[in-house]
Amino acid sequence: MLNLAEPTRPGWYDFIEDHLDLILIDHAHLEKRAASTALSMVFRYTGREGVPRQLGEVVQEEMEHFTRMLDILEERDVELRRLEPAPYAKELVAAIRPEEPHKFLDKLLVAGLIEARSCERFSILGEHVDDDGLAAFYRELFEAEANHYTLYTGLARRHFPQQEVENRLDELAHIEVEALKAGCEIPRLHSW
Repeated sequence: MLNLAEPTRPGWYDFIEDHLDLILIDHAHLEKRAASTALSMVFRYTGREGVPRQLGEVVQEEMEHFTRMLDILEERDVELRRLEPAPYAKELVAAIRPEEPHKFLDKLLVAGLIEARSCERFSILGEHVDDDGLAAFYRELFEAEANHYTLYTGLARRHFPQQEVENRLDELAHIEVEALKAGCEIPRLHSW
C-alpha cells in the first residue's frame, strides 16, 4: 500500500526510545515542513487540477498537527528548539529532477513517500510509546499520513501516465531508503 522499498529496520524504536523528547521536537519541525511543502506546491502549481483545494487542506491539517505537537511539548516541559536536520529530506529533495513537468511529478512522489514513511513510523510509535495519550495521538496520525500519501500519489496519477508514476515511484522509493540510511546514527523520526 505505501510503496516503501524496505520496512523500518527491526530495533528502530529501541534506538530512539531513550531520545523520545528529541523525536517529539523533530516531529514538530516535520509537521511545519510538511505544511510548507504543500503550501509551496499550491503557489507553484495553482492551475493544476486538484492542487489548490487538496493541498490547501493538507496545509491546514499539517498546521493543526504542528499546534498539537506544540501542546505535547509544553505538557512534557520540552522546549521546541532548532535541531540539526537528518540528511533524509535533503537526500530526497536532491533526487527531484529540475525540469518540468518531471519536477512536479517528483515533488508529489517525494512528498508521498515522506508521508508513507511517517505513517509507518507513527504505527510503530503508537504500538510502543509508554504514554497512552501520546500513543493514541500517533495512532490517529497513522491514518492522517496514510491519507496524505494517497492524496499525493493520487494527484500524480491524475496528472501523469500510470506507468510513468509507478516507475518513478519505485525509483524514488529506493532512494528514500538510502536517504534513511544516510542518517543512521542520528535519532530522528526519519533515521535508519
